[in-house]
Amino acid sequence: MTKRKRQQGYYTKRMKAVQEGSNEEVLLADIRSLRKQHRKSKVVPASVVTNGEEASEDEPEAPSDLPAKFSEVEVEISTLSSIGDGLGFSPASNHIYVVPFTLLGDVVKAKVITHFTNEHYTLTDFISVLKPSPQRNDSLVKCPYFAKCSGCQFQMLSYEDQLAHKKTILEKAYRNFSNLAPNLIPVIGDTIGSPLQYGYRTKLTPHFDGPPGSNSRKARKDPERPGFDRVPPIGFMAKGTRRTIDIEDCPIATDAVRDGLRKERKRVADELSKYKRGATILLRETTIRTPTANGTATDSASDSTNSNPQPLIPALDNASTTQSPPSYTETKTYITDQNALSTEHTGHVEGVAILQRVDDEVGPAPAVEGKEHEGLE
Repeated sequence: MTKRKRQQGYYTKRMKAVQEGSNEEVLLADIRSLRKQHRKSKVVPASVVTNGEEASEDEPEAPSDLPAKFSEVEVEISTLSSIGDGLGFSPASNHIYVVPFTLLGDVVKAKVITHFTNEHYTLTDFISVLKPSPQRNDSLVKCPYFAKCSGCQFQMLSYEDQLAHKKTILEKAYRNFSNLAPNLIPVIGDTIGSPLQYGYRTKLTPHFDGPPGSNSRKARKDPERPGFDRVPPIGFMAKGTRRTIDIEDCPIATDAVRDGLRKERKRVADELSKYKRGATILLRETTIRTPTANGTATDSASDSTNSNPQPLIPALDNASTTQSPPSYTETKTYITDQNALSTEHTGHVEGVAILQRVDDEVGPAPAVEGKEHEGLE
């Protein structure tokens, strides 16, 4: 790269060895597939013909004046990748742009972040929709942090279309990574939907970063290092960055976990002087069963429960074959102790015994300092 291009912000990067099973490997498979389809749909230009033969599909093509870093490009999305980002071409290039929060058929404005010239693609940030896809319905979005937070990607897509996309992910996984002959790849059935599109997540792990400079080697060894002078953003990573954005509420979480998020945010603010580094907070739903006058309790939450109980929710009797009155009530609450037991129950009204699952939570402890940050899983 010339000095002039560096000064103008033109930035390229060689990919490191791609880890097997990583998002990068999955993304590269989709990019190569799209490039192959694009080649077949175009007349091969003279510039890629050598000795009367087409250049190899894997032969790198020299990028022609790729846009500078942080410049804006117009991209029409040709397909959705298996990692959820849109893939498309700029009108002036056969180079692929990876754009989050987009759908097939969208024409969008995106900001250039990093060029991977050897693999013929560029990572970008989503800016705005210039021409929406027929599938896009922004009225479906229920979260004010959508298109910023890295947790969700498809709130603007109908649930039926989300399920169809999940089916294509499995189809591409078999095609790209199973090493099976095409005639041996199984037919993938339709994705079975959930009765809930919001309010279903029983675990969140929001986090906050340490004070500026707290991660330096010198600061870590200094027992008198300064703490926070203000409450830091508490939430999840911004899409495509290591920057934490402040998340006050998460509508995909259950009511108990959302209640926990509000209370734990307040607790961290009240106890901020105790922290010298960033921390991760565990929020996991659990269920308390309380006997009614004629019944006995079958389970209870760990002593580590630290929220006020939600309103009692009637549950089915665990041995009943009819719709008799339940022998207990259930309270949904949350735990923050990584060593606590989280209890859930399932049941059926027509005589199927309730199955109890007790998970030994091995996630981060409540506001564990210095732990690696986690986002939505």
